[in-house]
Amino acid sequence: MTVYLVGAGPGDPDLLTMRAVSLLARADVVVHDRLIDPRMLAFASPWAELIDVGKTPGSCVNRQVDINDLLVDRGRRHETVVRLKGGDPFVFGRGGEEALALRNARIAVEVVPGVSSAIAAPAAAGIPVTHRGLARGVTVVTAHTADDTDGSCTELDWGALARSGTTLVVLMGAARARRIAGLLIDGGLAADTPVAVITSATNSDQEITRLTLSELGVAPVRNPATIVIGAVAAHDVLAALPELTEVVR
Repeated sequence: MTVYLVGAGPGDPDLLTMRAVSLLARADVVVHDRLIDPRMLAFASPWAELIDVGKTPGSCVNRQVDINDLLVDRGRRHETVVRLKGGDPFVFGRGGEEALALRNARIAVEVVPGVSSAIAAPAAAGIPVTHRGLARGVTVVTAHTADDTDGSCTELDWGALARSGTTLVVLMGAARARRIAGLLIDGGLAADTPVAVITSATNSDQEITRLTLSELGVAPVRNPATIVIGAVAAHDVLAALPELTEVVR
């Protein structure tokens, strides 16, 4: 009996790993997030119990403690339980908490990594988060934490992030985009720093908006969004590829 914490990737079902598809095909139970593409569930075994534990902003339904209890319950009663989580289970996915709850209950748990939107979203927009001469590192942060209920974003040292000299990737920052921009500018980051906002990354309704830090959040940012801040955000290396107008034989 094993519970598998499986990363579903950034959105497109084609980006599921082969290991994820294999486990879904023999799962007795699939416990999945709200934003999972429904097409992914088509890979599940015909007999699988499908349980949606997606959280909606401001709702008390599907608290993390309840999800942990559910995984423990199903893990004790079934051979193969798949916990299907967006992105990677250990990148702001609370997979660590679920793993600890299962281990404390003496239930076997394995982690199946997934492609995090922190990397996949910029890549889908043609943005290399590290690039020679532009960015020698990347910092990934979340703008939403359990303790930051007032939206102040003060749990992070935004001044230090502004001075880091790395590409900054912000997850779950749509509702606080304007606040984030102000904190980074106050921390010393130039107001004209390039920014890219990628919504619904890798999906058919993907949108890419390029702007500057001073403009970030002036217009509402649609969820789910990945915000990329830094010099690389002005670039689209895929668009720079020349078109092939004829076949050379």
